[in-house]
Amino acid sequence: MRQVRFSHSTIATIALTALTFCTGCGKSGARPAAATSAVQSLPATEVTPAIATRREDAPQPVDPLVVLHTTQGDITLKLFAAKAPRTVENFLRGYAERGFYDQTIFHHVEQGRMLIAGGYTSELARKPTRAPIYNESRNGLSNRRGTVAMIREPESPHSATSEFFVNLTDNPEFDFKSAEEDDVPGYCVFGEIVSGLDVVDRIARLPTAVNGEFPKLPSPTVSIVSVQRMQ
Repeated sequence: MRQVRFSHSTIATIALTALTFCTGCGKSGARPAAATSAVQSLPATEVTPAIATRREDAPQPVDPLVVLHTTQGDITLKLFAAKAPRTVENFLRGYAERGFYDQTIFHHVEQGRMLIAGGYTSELARKPTRAPIYNESRNGLSNRRGTVAMIREPESPHSATSEFFVNLTDNPEFDFKSAEEDDVPGYCVFGEIVSGLDVVDRIARLPTAVNGEFPKLPSPTVSIVSVQRMQ
């Protein structure tokens, strides 16, 4: 499979420049007169309740809940399966349920803006990823404080793989923009923190250090020990 590698200079540029964007058919025909007459003669009360019952009984989609067990505490995410189905599928089945995120680290902190995680081990080795996914940023979700979105190459809208970031503040400049000529892709929001925002803030307040290509690595290192699906 194709792998997309994000350099740390790219990650730093993304954060420091606020992820700037440039970017079966039936045949028609008249009903027989007898059938038409029979349908028209049915009282409304004999038809409407059945339709209403089917609507009420229809299963409603459930947004998955997952817990990131980290060395700083637990962070619970609600994933927007209806709004970002491909992205949630990628995060859950492509990575989380395969144990990919176990023992990966938060490898970049941009205080007051974002935390980045999901791609590197505590030895700062990049983990091999699956194929990039389609960008679903045109889903009406905004990069508000506490939401989680995918990292991608700034000039390549459909390049996200495993890395994600947590918005520490409202970042509407990361959202999809509709323009008269060309729409500008955003950074796809696919979940939000429902518990553990205090843990995120605690990680964000840690001092950072430069380590090779990592310009703002939290110190001490913060690891995702495991990811557990709750529903």
